[in-house]
Amino acid sequence: MTETLQTATTRATGTATSTATGPATNAAAPDAAAARDHAAWRAARERDLREPHGPLSQVALHWPTAVPRRLPGIPGEWWVADRTLFTRPVPGDRAVLAGDQVEPVGPTLVGVDEGRSRIVGTFLPEGRVRGEGADDEHEVAVEVVLRTGRYAVRPLDPQAATRTGFDHVPTFDYDPAWVLDVPVTWYEDPEPVTVGAAQPRLVHHVAVLGEVDVAHEGAVVTLALTGSRTEPTLLFSDEADGVAPWRILRIPAPDWAPATSGTLRLDLNRAVNLPYAFTDFGTCPAPLAGNHLPFAVTAGERAPR
Repeated sequence: MTETLQTATTRATGTATSTATGPATNAAAPDAAAARDHAAWRAARERDLREPHGPLSQVALHWPTAVPRRLPGIPGEWWVADRTLFTRPVPGDRAVLAGDQVEPVGPTLVGVDEGRSRIVGTFLPEGRVRGEGADDEHEVAVEVVLRTGRYAVRPLDPQAATRTGFDHVPTFDYDPAWVLDVPVTWYEDPEPVTVGAAQPRLVHHVAVLGEVDVAHEGAVVTLALTGSRTEPTLLFSDEADGVAPWRILRIPAPDWAPATSGTLRLDLNRAVNLPYAFTDFGTCPAPLAGNHLPFAVTAGERAPR
């Protein structure tokens, strides 16, 4: 993989060429149907962000230790033993964590895979009155994540100011010039790589699926594709003002034919912010070294804060 990273860096300087054919091209002229489709996609994106226990509801990030202790604002005690996270209720707590796999008495073992997360249970904070509407609008969810072998506990509060005060994500205007058909080279086997994260001292283990060549004003930059074969992703940074340090583009799954080269469509109007851009509690992966576009991508989402 070291060789691959070096190749990507070299190509970014324009001193080598890709095995795929041709530079990136604009895929479409202005089209009313495409603009309507983009508007519908944006509306769905905003709805997803507004989910009661979505990224806008993150309010803290706690790192339990080997000593059982309370975590601010979360019922029970939490600790790590034998590389496993445990929680148990504390007698007298008015707020109680409830969930299908939460033991009402005694310790609950909480398991999650590296790089993943899951909601363990929910609780109604002390002093909060359950009003009208769904429980999701009132109850705090407790999410457990495992990053770099360390467990973290993240409360998701639907009453968080980042959610209740949310209006919309600022974006660049839709521009079909940023819909690019680019040469792509798929690897026969995904290559494991370690990248940084939005939180210090954390890393993510990702799989590199292939690479694309993006052409702009005579220069060609090679970027690595990560994610999975069902949803390739492009994590990248660029030189635009007013955007997050890096963004992500999720690419509709291509036809996985045996050929290793071809063309992939990148609609950079759909470049979005990861959760770390909305609060201080995201643990999102950073781009690979070299996944930087040395020009301004004036498409997609702007920084939300």
